[in-house]
Amino acid sequence: QVTLWLKKIYGDVPIPEYEVNERTVDILHEVMECNEERDKDVMLLIEDMKDRATKYEAETEYRQDILEESLGLPVRSLSLEATTDLTDLVESAMELEVEDTSLTSFYSAINYMSSELYKTKSENEEMELKLKTLMKKLTSALTLEKWLEEDIKKLKESQEAEKAKAESQSKNLKFLEDKSKDIKIRISDAEGELVAMGLDQSLTHEALMKLSE
Repeated sequence: QVTLWLKKIYGDVPIPEYEVNERTVDILHEVMECNEERDKDVMLLIEDMKDRATKYEAETEYRQDILEESLGLPVRSLSLEATTDLTDLVESAMELEVEDTSLTSFYSAINYMSSELYKTKSENEEMELKLKTLMKKLTSALTLEKWLEEDIKKLKESQEAEKAKAESQSKNLKFLEDKSKDIKIRISDAEGELVAMGLDQSLTHEALMKLSE
């Protein structure tokens, strides 16, 4: 849902890259819901205005018929000033969505629209604040994610260095162990040759070690 919404928002422009994880998707989904809710409200308002415009056009034709047929006052014969005033009156009635053109209806509509304007302004400010908070959270999450990636990279590098060091020490230990075994064998062989040549057993390496102990 978030991906389709982003494609719809950006259109032909490529969607900016971002790390897809549970936190960023949740934040974007919340922003998406706010935008879709606002779009629905706007579409409902547009449909309502279209419906009222149709009703006012029908009312205009009806009143023109009254002026022309009942009073014998064709709209085309009115002065420019009268036509302008009549047009302004009709447009004002449509804008204010009044049922008739009485002063009472106009005043009531103006008061109501002023109240709605204040309400809409407050809702917009609240929505902007909410969007700013969500964007702040998203920025914070992306920054934290970047730090974590850097820490993970450093840890991997450190682990690789320790691994290389451990492998080197293991090779050195193996070399020393092999060397020690080789020396012991050579000592044993040399002692065997010396004993065969008549060396006193008390002078062998093993005998000397025991004597030293």
